[in-house]
Amino acid sequence: MSPKLPPQPHLQHSSTAVSDGQSQSHAAPPKGILRWLLTTNHKEIGSLYLIFSLTMFFVGGIFALVVRAELFQPGLQLVEPEFFNQMTTMHGLIMVFAAVMPAFTGLANWMIPLQIGAPDMALPRLNNFSFWLLPVAFALLLSTLFMPGGGPNFGWTFYAPLSTNYAPPSTSFFILALHMAGISSILGAINIIATILNMRAPGMRLMDMPLFVWTWLITAFLLIAVMPVLAAVITMMLMDINFGTSFFNAAGGGDPVLFQHLFWTFGHPEVYIMILPAFGIVSAIIPTFARKPLFGYASMVYATAAIAFLSFLVWAHHMFVVGMPLVAELFFMYTTMLIAVPTGVKVFNWVTTLFRGSISFESPMLFALAFVVLFTIGGFSGLMLAIAPADFQYHDTYFVVAHFHYVLVPGAIFAIMAGVYYWLPKWTGNYPNERLAQWHFWFSIIGVNLTFFPMHFAGLAGMPRRIPDYALQFADFNLLSSIGAFFFGASQLLFVLGIILCVRGGKKAPAKAWEGAEDLEWTVPSPAPLHTFETPPVFHRISH
Repeated sequence: MSPKLPPQPHLQHSSTAVSDGQSQSHAAPPKGILRWLLTTNHKEIGSLYLIFSLTMFFVGGIFALVVRAELFQPGLQLVEPEFFNQMTTMHGLIMVFAAVMPAFTGLANWMIPLQIGAPDMALPRLNNFSFWLLPVAFALLLSTLFMPGGGPNFGWTFYAPLSTNYAPPSTSFFILALHMAGISSILGAINIIATILNMRAPGMRLMDMPLFVWTWLITAFLLIAVMPVLAAVITMMLMDINFGTSFFNAAGGGDPVLFQHLFWTFGHPEVYIMILPAFGIVSAIIPTFARKPLFGYASMVYATAAIAFLSFLVWAHHMFVVGMPLVAELFFMYTTMLIAVPTGVKVFNWVTTLFRGSISFESPMLFALAFVVLFTIGGFSGLMLAIAPADFQYHDTYFVVAHFHYVLVPGAIFAIMAGVYYWLPKWTGNYPNERLAQWHFWFSIIGVNLTFFPMHFAGLAGMPRRIPDYALQFADFNLLSSIGAFFFGASQLLFVLGIILCVRGGKKAPAKAWEGAEDLEWTVPSPAPLHTFETPPVFHRISH
């Protein structure tokens, strides 16, 4: 039986704006900074998200390099242990909430209306508000580093009572910043759901949508489900710090383990929020450069939904060492192994799409292929961590750090870079410099593996996380990781250079920039005019 293939779009009509990017019915936008402050255009807001995310990627990266510089050799070298803890904490918070999530939201803003034939997002002013909450939130978060007592120093998971009874005075500002980021995420998710469910081109059913749109629809529901849990847990922290409650204070009848249950009820779906849109990007790129339709489109949609559902049933695998009943340990061990099944379905479908394809290795494809291989390595170490008795040994060691960096750096971040290289011709009208992009790829792949692969061995040998000093037997592993980290960080300057050169000029891209690309965004001119699909395209299904 042949697999069900996704329908390929065929346009009867596509209306785009006149050549200067402004349709006659639109007033000229305000000039200068006001244009960006007040814009309601999905493309401009998408660009703002992406620029903000790239900036925060470097800020979070600098924090990581402070950590790696300190760990280059045993002994306390460069920074005080207290500041080291602030750096590990801020690195995690910035990378998760200010780099990865806004990058995916920026890609969603830019591409979802183009992929479904919508003129804009459903709620354009809300879209503007969602974005501008973020620079304010993270300016506030970064400002805590300059407050008396310093910034957050309790790890990005901010476990109580470390983050309540023993935290610096700036913690209330950290809580406010996280509330604002959470509001931004919820409003953005509402906007994405409203857009996808209401504004698809006539004739486009849900099962006709590109997988990037599907993964974001499911991600948006996850955001709406779990962001309120984060809001609740940080509000309880706020009450414990300022109003004398004892939610997480055992002396007052509270329970520190309750914090962990609440945090990970948010935190585990959150890690899928950071990877599902990556699955969507890779599911667009691999068929394009293999010049074949995606194998098993329907199973990809169902696998994404299964991952989202199961993500609510695995949270306590982060907590195997808190002393749970055996039945709970077994339950979370089995559900964690179960969630690997739909993820494996996706990897199988990507590999099968490649099978006997006419494959070319442009930079988006290189990043997508690296994603499949290295994300799978991260998935295997996750399966090891799922085994409760083994996790008693792995827990809070560098093995865990290696695991989640393999799924978030060559996972989420490589997918974002793949998406940027893939869609830059549509955004700018120019192809990125391919030689520069290839250098960026190979330097990144060497840097990321040199940084994170030795951490597996340091962790298995017993090196704990979040320490500024370590025993001599871990010195060689840390030396390699620190060299790799600086190499990887420096390589990202090539990424920025490539983007700047692409925006300024380069080889001109046609509307269909990549030979194998089939989705609706490749029917509008390159660069995409400011206003597209003002008259909805009529979507025709091409049966297979």
